Amino acid sequence: MPHKYLAVDMGASSGRHVVGLFDGAKLTLEEVYRFENGPMRMRGSYYWNILGQWSHIQAGLEAAGVKAGRDIVSVGVDTWGVDFALLGRGDTLLGNPSCYRDPRTDGAMEKAFETVPRDEIFANTGLQFMQFNTLYQFLAMKWADSPLLDIAETFLMMPDFFHWLLSGVKSNEMTDATTTQMFDPQKNDWAFRMLKKFSLPTTMLQKCSSPGTILGTLRESVAQSTGLQHAKVVLPGTHDTASAVMAVPTASAAGATDWCYISLGTWALMGIESPGPIVNDIVSGFNFTNEGGVGGTTRLLKNISGLWLIQECRRTWNQQGAKNSSGMPLDWKDLNLLSAAAKPLQSFINPDARDFLSPTDMPEAIRSFCKRTGQTIPETNGAVLRCALESIAMKFRHVLEMCEKISGNKIETIHIVGGGTKNSQLCQAAADATGRRVVAGPIEATAIGNIMMQAVALGEVKSIQEARAVIRNSFDVIEFEPTHEHLAHWNDAYERFLTIGNF
Repeated sequence: MPHKYLAVDMGASSGRHVVGLFDGAKLTLEEVYRFENGPMRMRGSYYWNILGQWSHIQAGLEAAGVKAGRDIVSVGVDTWGVDFALLGRGDTLLGNPSCYRDPRTDGAMEKAFETVPRDEIFANTGLQFMQFNTLYQFLAMKWADSPLLDIAETFLMMPDFFHWLLSGVKSNEMTDATTTQMFDPQKNDWAFRMLKKFSLPTTMLQKCSSPGTILGTLRESVAQSTGLQHAKVVLPGTHDTASAVMAVPTASAAGATDWCYISLGTWALMGIESPGPIVNDIVSGFNFTNEGGVGGTTRLLKNISGLWLIQECRRTWNQQGAKNSSGMPLDWKDLNLLSAAAKPLQSFINPDARDFLSPTDMPEAIRSFCKRTGQTIPETNGAVLRCALESIAMKFRHVLEMCEKISGNKIETIHIVGGGTKNSQLCQAAADATGRRVVAGPIEATAIGNIMMQAVALGEVKSIQEARAVIRNSFDVIEFEPTHEHLAHWNDAYERFLTIGNF
């Protein structure tokens, strides 16, 4: 009898419950519940409504129970990284968790380096430096004399918290733990010695569990209220990028470095799947990160600002009253038409410049950057979009070169997964900018990777490599080859791109 698996896939802006039906050869998906998510602002700070999120998770489980309760054999949760919940005595939830966008970590990295030098932090964690990493959230709480760190008995990252509510088992899943900058990937354990230098408490940290760990059955109360009487709780790669990379439909062995991935959405996470962590001066100099992957692999990657640039342009124009030919606000199809009509390779931005982190007017920020760097100023909306898309593609080429220097291998294929694969212009631009074959898809990579890790854990699929074969057999992909007659123009433009920002 075909088995059904339930993925709870929660992003920072929305969440959904997806049931995967696996018949032994192919996987099919059905979304049974969707909900809005996002941080809440109070007195200038940003928090997650974690009990509201739990309410939605339960509602989604009930919806899945109505659809296929007796047939669902397991459930697993994936979310974004770095954020966490703290429990006190008697498992009391100590407030609403803060959101990584909270300004409390402004300047925290620089202050941290006064206690433990940057190089030493990297040597202990192998992680890229971003001010919202869990380490700096902890330090910000310590410096603010927050009482929570003193009374906390249990540290659970966001998916850990929900897995505890589902199963009653406390655990820190490894792929999410590696996003904290508190985990030593070479020792495969918490970086206790470094944390001691920061005078941070560590007794609250849990034992780390690998993707594929079966935590147990659903709590009886949850099973009864949702109708999922036969479901186990199984850890996927709980960091959403780990699940997305699990779904890359490569035929290469897990950990091979002849391909790279881009998990493309608001952010673009680009890197290689390494057999193990690489912690050296090259990786540090490129500000790459070693994060846990499935099957004992390491996701060696770099964060790039992705479709955030396009999303914010659309938001700004629609707020200003822009309309399409039907008199409606601009949709994604309208943006594609505008960009396609613009002249190519005119001007570029550094997508990761601070100018574009959270501007109130993204199109104006793009124009201002081009003016400041002595380039052609994109005057029309289409020219702004073209500038942004081609700049993202150029950044892909720059990071591809870094991946090849780190691995020592030439990368032949770029796999792009996630919702951003629907932007065919960017996928083609990525092929043209890099001169490499691009394979786009599957779109629902995170939910697919979550589900297939559950199938591996329960023995229905034997390995990560076999799971990827199932994915290739189940979901369509689109291939983009470089447009060879344009390569010289892209190469010349790349040289210009490298002069406009500090990369």
